[in-house]
Amino acid sequence: MTSTEPLAEALMAVSRSMVALAARSLTAAGVEVTLTQYRVLVLLAGDGPQRGATVAKELGVAPSTLTRMCDRLVRRSLVQRFHRHHDRRSIWLGLTPAGRDLVGEVMRARRRQIDALIGAEGLAASPPQLALLHAFVRATGELPDAEWWRRWDVSADPVDGAVAIYSHRTGHAGWAERR
Repeated sequence: MTSTEPLAEALMAVSRSMVALAARSLTAAGVEVTLTQYRVLVLLAGDGPQRGATVAKELGVAPSTLTRMCDRLVRRSLVQRFHRHHDRRSIWLGLTPAGRDLVGEVMRARRRQIDALIGAEGLAASPPQLALLHAFVRATGELPDAEWWRRWDVSADPVDGAVAIYSHRTGHAGWAERR
C-alpha cells in the first residue's frame, strides 16, 4: 500500500457520497434533469457563459452529444444558446434565470443535507483537515464555495454583444441582443 492509498480511498468514498447527495437533491427538486445535464448547469453557473465546444470538452463528451443534451435544457428553459458579435460561428451557452435558480435550489438543498449529516453525526474538522479539503477542491479546478456563489449570482445576467439563436427544433431563442 502506498502512502497515498488511504487518502485516495477516503476521497473515493466521499466522491460516491457526494454524487448520491447530488442525485437525491435533483430528485427532491422535482425537475427531470440527469446528473450530466445538471453538471452543464453547474459549469455555466460557476464559469459563466461558454462556447459549446468548451463545455463538451470539460464533460468529456462529443459536441453532438452536448448538442442533444442542451436541446433538452433549452426546451426546459434552463439554458440559452447565442452567438457573439465578434464570433458568429461559435455557439455559446448560458444559463437562463430559471436555470440559475434551479442550480441554486439544488445546491441549497444539498447544503441542508450536508449540515444535517454533520450535525447528526457530531462531525468536525481540524484546520489541517479543512486545508486538505480546500486544496483538493482547488486541485480539481473547482471554485471555493464563496466564490462559486458570487459567480452563481450573476450567471444568468444578459451578455453584452449576444445575439439570440432561435431554434426551430426547440422553439426557443437565446438572449436578446444588448448594446
